[in-house]
Amino acid sequence: MTAEPMRDWFDRAGVRVDPRRVLTDELDGGKVLFPARLIPYLGHRLVDRLDDEARAALVARHTYHYFAFTAHFETRVVNRATEMLANGRADVPLRRDVRFDAYKIYCDEAYHALYSFDVVRQLESASRVAALPYDFTPFLNRLDGISSDVMPRRGTLPQLLQVVVFETLVTTLLAELPNDPDLVGLVRETVRDHARDEGRHHAFFAHLFRELWAGLDPAARRETARCLPRLIGHSLRPDLRPARANLAAAGLTPAQVEEVVRDVYHPDSVRRGAHEQAVQSVKLFRSCGVLDLPEGLDAFHEEGLL
Repeated sequence: MTAEPMRDWFDRAGVRVDPRRVLTDELDGGKVLFPARLIPYLGHRLVDRLDDEARAALVARHTYHYFAFTAHFETRVVNRATEMLANGRADVPLRRDVRFDAYKIYCDEAYHALYSFDVVRQLESASRVAALPYDFTPFLNRLDGISSDVMPRRGTLPQLLQVVVFETLVTTLLAELPNDPDLVGLVRETVRDHARDEGRHHAFFAHLFRELWAGLDPAARRETARCLPRLIGHSLRPDLRPARANLAAAGLTPAQVEEVVRDVYHPDSVRRGAHEQAVQSVKLFRSCGVLDLPEGLDAFHEEGLL
């Protein structure tokens, strides 16, 4: 594996060079916390009936969830695997330069979690809209359940695959938010900082997967080929618990909440969105030969990713 993606880490990594992003008085100037077009349920007729204050609170709580998910995911999923790589506990032989780069990524992800938490604190104080409780554990349990179902005896490999999938996906939010002039600078600049680091991580984990795949025996390759599309599907499938909680907090009845969720998150539209955002990951796995296996081709088709 090349060490190129992380070679200039000491000079360019966000944790080394970026300032703390601080909220200014932009809320008074009409800037928004999150683009309305990227909050799927905001345009639903039942939500459209809400007054301006309730809709603003919906936007604030959606923003908090975006950053809360980031903080949990970086610390509880990415750094769980990255620590294994850094400390030589993964079930694959690694060169010292790869372990050194893994330590760098560990620092990056911890910093991403820190400033995500900081963003929520600042926005809560300024908007006076409290964040709702958020439990990441059900998402994590489902993620781990996918791996244990498909490859129950593969040691640390399933957790490495989880991170490969997430770190090679190119999501709409990291691409769009930094360039939205209507966003408050705190959100726009924080996401830009994050996206810059993730570009290097994407390259690192793409190289890592190529090396992992080359070293797998045929049985492990078949299990990996079946597991990867399910991990992609779960990674890109919206977690509806926070959406339901946000809509309920805005005053919608349980029946209205379910109507909004049913209308907005139709399975066909969810699968189309996942297909679009998984293009780069699918391209990587195809180039490595994952889809050359019948098990892989069938599993990617079943997940709607081809």
